Amino acid sequence: MPSGLTHRLWGVGGGGRAGSRFRRRISRPPAFGEPRTQNWEGGAGGSGIRGWEAAWGASRRRRRGETALHLAPGERPAMALDFLAGCVGGAAGVLVGHPFDTVKVRLQVQSVEKPLYRGTFHCFQSIIKQESVFGLYKGIGSPMMGLTFINALVFGVQGNTIRALGKDTPMNQFLAGSAAGAIQCVICCPMELAKTRMQLQGTGEYKLKARTYKNSLDCLAKIYQQEGLRGINKGMVSTLIRETPSFGFYFLTYDCLTRSLGCEPEDSFVVPKLLLAGGMSGIVSWISTYPVDVIKSRLQADGVHGVQQYSGILDCVRKSYQVEGWRVFTRGLTSTLLRAFPVNAATFATVTVFLMYMRSEEVMTECEAALPQPSSL
Repeated sequence: MPSGLTHRLWGVGGGGRAGSRFRRRISRPPAFGEPRTQNWEGGAGGSGIRGWEAAWGASRRRRRGETALHLAPGERPAMALDFLAGCVGGAAGVLVGHPFDTVKVRLQVQSVEKPLYRGTFHCFQSIIKQESVFGLYKGIGSPMMGLTFINALVFGVQGNTIRALGKDTPMNQFLAGSAAGAIQCVICCPMELAKTRMQLQGTGEYKLKARTYKNSLDCLAKIYQQEGLRGINKGMVSTLIRETPSFGFYFLTYDCLTRSLGCEPEDSFVVPKLLLAGGMSGIVSWISTYPVDVIKSRLQADGVHGVQQYSGILDCVRKSYQVEGWRVFTRGLTSTLLRAFPVNAATFATVTVFLMYMRSEEVMTECEAALPQPSSL
């Protein structure tokens, strides 16, 4: 998710999957579950924008009447630039989506006896009025710092898992995404713990009277001093339960939508189609595990004001349901869904523009000229 995972298109959620959609030109999109043709990276299911750029270069060669060439493994574009693009895109997604995340967390953990906010829009208005617009960006340092490592883990694990499974099928996309979601929890859980604590600090105060944490690193350091390694990883199990299927559903949904939309590099509407697919995939992934996210937020916020209410996941589920009913598991869902689409759209658009700028026409032409020409025999 992205937050981790996202939150979730390239780093929070999975826009790197776009490249695996672009295969050699075919007359129709593959049917659901139908094996795909070999991709431009020479493997089964190459992830990232690299596959798109290869297909994009191939389409330009076809228009110039040149022969389409295969990129050998040693000639693939540098992965470092792809990860950098993912980080830049992820940063754009965080800037767009963090205010919605702050509202979500405030709604999820507020007291049912004395609620501070009546709903999503009232929460927005109250935070801006009482804490200024910067109140919406409390805790943003933590997800910003975790982007690089989360992106590296998610896309490294997802790409290697797809290659290990051998075929780029919808089920393998789900399995690869689930594996990536599970492993990135090591970073995602402490990051979201610090983010949650920072978001709840000084609730309703325009100027903080008493600042418990200076920043996200200070927050994690103080939690470690008081509670040790176990405190840093508070909510790890619930984060694992949320992220594993969530990333799987994201990759699966994106895979199916890009097939059904018939995304081709020659299509003038390919970017809007990919934005639509990424945004809808983010929404599906959040809906699939949102009740678990509510429990995770409550567990990580538990004890902020000195009182421990829950002994574990099941105790949190039981007590929350007894007091507030089933609606407790949908608290903050509106702000989450409002956030999911623009975050994924902003992330993918930024990644695309960044790579197009960095890998300009001249650079691509020079690279193509350096490739070995096919034999005329």
